Amino acid sequence: MNGAPVILPVLETQRLRLRALEPGDAEALHPTLADPESMTWWSHPPMQSLEATREHLERNAATPGWRNWYFAPREGGAALGFVAVGEKRNGPLELGYLIARERRGEGLMREAVSCVLDQLFGTEARRRVFADTDPNNRNSRALLERLGFTLEGRLRGEWETHIGVRDSLIYGLLREEWLGGRRTD
Repeated sequence: MNGAPVILPVLETQRLRLRALEPGDAEALHPTLADPESMTWWSHPPMQSLEATREHLERNAATPGWRNWYFAPREGGAALGFVAVGEKRNGPLELGYLIARERRGEGLMREAVSCVLDQLFGTEARRRVFADTDPNNRNSRALLERLGFTLEGRLRGEWETHIGVRDSLIYGLLREEWLGGRRTD
């Protein structure tokens, strides 16, 4: 997968359709990507313009080794967020995600990430997925723990971000854990 173009399968859940970047996704996600509170725990500051958001999303969609599923209501409509997956060291996959601020608390992020994990572990038989999150990002940590991820360690002073040097918490999930139903509701 590293460096090779990847065909992104369309995935569906009960409420969501996960697909490649489409025109209009930047406009839909710009309010969240430009919101200082929503972007607190990201490695970069909020987007300053719609054009910067568009360029950022297009660059991410074209980054070798990464796949970005944008999700929208299954029946159609604007993008509500994304789930990104990048291959590391020929095996482990790094997971990232974002949901529109106004749609938080509806279980949509968990639904979208679960769908991608089903694809990675079930269809692709990948062995490991990990996520890197700020220790103070309680919502992200809670999502990972509900999905069955294990806190594996703390990397001190790992990121130099727009809010200063930050530690990272590394959460990991193995294929057999996901398929064995370790996640909680």
